Amino acid sequence: MAISNKKKLEAEISEAFIKFQRDLIGRGPQEAKTYIVGDMVIARFKGVLTVEEKHLSSHDKGRRIVKEMREILREMYSEESEEIVEKLTSCKVLSSHSDISTKMGERIEVYVLDKDLEKILG
Repeated sequence: MAISNKKKLEAEISEAFIKFQRDLIGRGPQEAKTYIVGDMVIARFKGVLTVEEKHLSSHDKGRRIVKEMREILREMYSEESEEIVEKLTSCKVLSSHSDISTKMGERIEVYVLDKDLEKILG
């Protein structure tokens, strides 16, 4: 059975994000999965916390610091991550959103596109 264009593109986006994060902070997530849903690209990253961040996350103040630090990093590099999505999807990113769970060690990123990419890919 041939892999669908949608599945292939989702895998390519995941790989590009893993490489970007490895280049940026020296390690990537343990797992990355991307979903194309309508006009959105949703990326879910598991195992994103460093050893130090895991230790900090066992304390209330530490959790806040980890979340704040990751939010700042995301703001600093949001243009680059949006460019990855634009380059691979050939769509314009209208907005992007991100959140991290220090409890689960997961991060979710959502990119809203100017087109219904799911419909285009069939």
